[in-house]
Amino acid sequence: MRAILTDIEGTTSSISFVKNVLFPYARAALPDFVREHGHEPEVRRWLDAAAVDAGGICSDDVLVETLQGWVDADSKHTALKALQGLLWQHGYARRDFAAHMYPDAPRALRAWHAAGHALYVYSSGSVPAQKLFFGYSEAGDLRPLVSGWFDTEIGGKRDAASYRRIAEAIGRAPADIVFLSDVVAELDAAREAGLATVLLDRIDDYPAPRTGDVTHGHARVTSFADIRPGDGDPANAPGAAG
Repeated sequence: MRAILTDIEGTTSSISFVKNVLFPYARAALPDFVREHGHEPEVRRWLDAAAVDAGGICSDDVLVETLQGWVDADSKHTALKALQGLLWQHGYARRDFAAHMYPDAPRALRAWHAAGHALYVYSSGSVPAQKLFFGYSEAGDLRPLVSGWFDTEIGGKRDAASYRRIAEAIGRAPADIVFLSDVVAELDAAREAGLATVLLDRIDDYPAPRTGDVTHGHARVTSFADIRPGDGDPANAPGAAG
């Protein structure tokens, strides 16, 4: 039975939800959140990490402006992602929003889990943010389906070494793991590490189909329904055309 490692944004869920709902929410809430919770150890840890990386900022007000700039630039900075996760926890808990899921994704995840495939998540968003996303999804609480979570603390998603570390962490041979993502460069890195790969080409996120040479030879699907993780080669899955 293969293990399935999936990205979130653009893969299980729309890019627009993250861009148009989560990011603006975190940006607007940052000043009050830092004033009210900046003394708490978990929040302070990440604020201090961001301050050091930004050149030794000593003022929280200045740091907030820097963090908001990182939000605007869609920075993958680990400290920013951790702070965003803490902010989103409040929004989810208050039911200000629920995490978008493409309908085919939770259906497939539940079916794969029931069939015995181990499911893992690897996203540039922090692990706490990932758990919130899956816990407060439009399809209900999907966290019990997931055996493990990985973020950029294990390494960058375009670095083959990250996928080798994940394989080691879950105790699987790389060839026994299928990585699902909408980003070709991430799939290239995973394939270099020995993982099987599938490109999710969501029409809502990528209106111009990515076919031919653009796929870099990765199996291409437009829905989780077209993926057969038990196949010896996911490129044989129905609809997995390059």
